[in-house]
Amino acid sequence: MSISDKRKSIFGFNAYNRHQWIAEMAKTVPAGSDVLDAGAGTGPYRDFFSHCNYKTQDFCRTPSTMGRYTKMDYVCDITNLPVPDESFDVVICSEVLEHVPEPIKVIKEFSRILRQGGRLFLTAPLCCGIHQEPYIYYSGYTPFWYNRFLSEFGFEDIKILPNCGFFKFYAQESRRFVGYLFPKDTSCPRKILTFPLKVILGLWFRKIIPVMCHYLERFDKEKSFTVGYFVEASKKRFICRIIDAKSKTHICNSGF
Repeated sequence: MSISDKRKSIFGFNAYNRHQWIAEMAKTVPAGSDVLDAGAGTGPYRDFFSHCNYKTQDFCRTPSTMGRYTKMDYVCDITNLPVPDESFDVVICSEVLEHVPEPIKVIKEFSRILRQGGRLFLTAPLCCGIHQEPYIYYSGYTPFWYNRFLSEFGFEDIKILPNCGFFKFYAQESRRFVGYLFPKDTSCPRKILTFPLKVILGLWFRKIIPVMCHYLERFDKEKSFTVGYFVEASKKRFICRIIDAKSKTHICNSGF
């Protein structure tokens, strides 16, 4: 691991681990596959799927992202994509569900547009603060949520991986501490007076604690208090059985 990557894995592990996971998932996708990045935003994963027929979707109305959206193939509601059934081999949806009023409908729509055996790569927080307002409706999702609703809409082989555990979570919030203690809109005289304290506390909360937590992380075996989860699932293949041997009529169902 390079020094740059090591720094990112300690001080910016949340986004770094997420990008690494999606990059690894991308390597398992066959060349030429039809891939949809749902809620693509700025398109950070486009290069990972350069070997695929990569398409993007977003509703493109988040104020903080205006002017930075990647080129979109579909500008629409994520619960109502203008594509036929079974259009894609892979759907990526990263850090989007918390911004959707009806996330269960999103899972249903992904089931509709994925081909049989198609794969879903999904990430979302377990606990987050308000961001990308006003489009933030939930703080996160548990493994029980994923298992229930992915299964309900025809997904199987569900794998749920926590993005680290308590110590890394604590490190992330420790880095926020100094920002809240010394807000940017502080008056100039106060900034000057508090600068020495900011330097000392910044060193402790933004540097030393994250490094300590990085190495303490190995002691958290349960990982039940995490920043979020990485989820992989496959759409069930249809099961066909002959109901009339003479006419060779078949009935098919997807098992849900």
